[in-house]
Amino acid sequence: MDSNVDESARPTVNIEIGLLLEAVNEKYGYDFRDYAKAYLKRRLLRRVKMSGLQSISELQHKVLHDAEFFELMVQDLSIHVTEMFRDPSFFRAFRKEVVPVLHTYPTVKVWHAGCSSGEEVYSMAILLKEEGLYDRALIYATDLSETILESAKNAIIPLGRMRQYSVNYQKAGGQHSLSEYYAAHHDSVVLDRGLRENIVFAAHNLVSDSVFGEMQVVICRNVVIYFTRALQRHVFETFRASLCRRGFLCLGSKETLSFWPGEDGFEQVVPGEKIFRKRK
Repeated sequence: MDSNVDESARPTVNIEIGLLLEAVNEKYGYDFRDYAKAYLKRRLLRRVKMSGLQSISELQHKVLHDAEFFELMVQDLSIHVTEMFRDPSFFRAFRKEVVPVLHTYPTVKVWHAGCSSGEEVYSMAILLKEEGLYDRALIYATDLSETILESAKNAIIPLGRMRQYSVNYQKAGGQHSLSEYYAAHHDSVVLDRGLRENIVFAAHNLVSDSVFGEMQVVICRNVVIYFTRALQRHVFETFRASLCRRGFLCLGSKETLSFWPGEDGFEQVVPGEKIFRKRK
């Protein structure tokens, strides 16, 4: 919550946010109404401040009459928590427990939902390449924002992040040096073009769009924690329908299936890691 907003104004702010979300859904078909309220309020008030506006109502007027500004708001509300080999223990467990199963398939399809700027997608591409699976794999990387997806396609990462990413990579069981997968250019790096060959980037709205059928793996890490329970249940149903028999669902460290009626349809693969396998 922005500290500049007076306590007495908060009920009005909540009403304005509700009206904005209804208007956006009506005009653009983007439904943010089941995103977590605290997250929405924080991100929208940040946009109000950055744009020199005075209220959510002013924001609504600008969003409804300026499509480019609306795209800015979509970027604001997209989830951007990502880094290469984030939570290295997850990738290490994936190598050990999931990869041997994937070797039994003639082709491997992975859906990375909420891919943001692509760091974790390229991390998975590196892992699959090192495990001899990339040539028969297809990774569908989806996100809400077209602008974010364009950034992900470019595979350009600030150079200053690579030291930490290299540490993550080694902890994740990396078999080489991460520097083998990129070329440095001034203050940024460009990831190897070969990592991009089997990745399909596409816009997809987890609230309203349809399933991806017969995936061996669905990865959606650190995204659904920003959704209400009702929307989380809807998203988990989409993931279940998208997975093949005995497929794998991978979530973020703070995410859980425990409240979802469909939880019994999955088994946890690795204690302490949010890697689940569909029972049938």
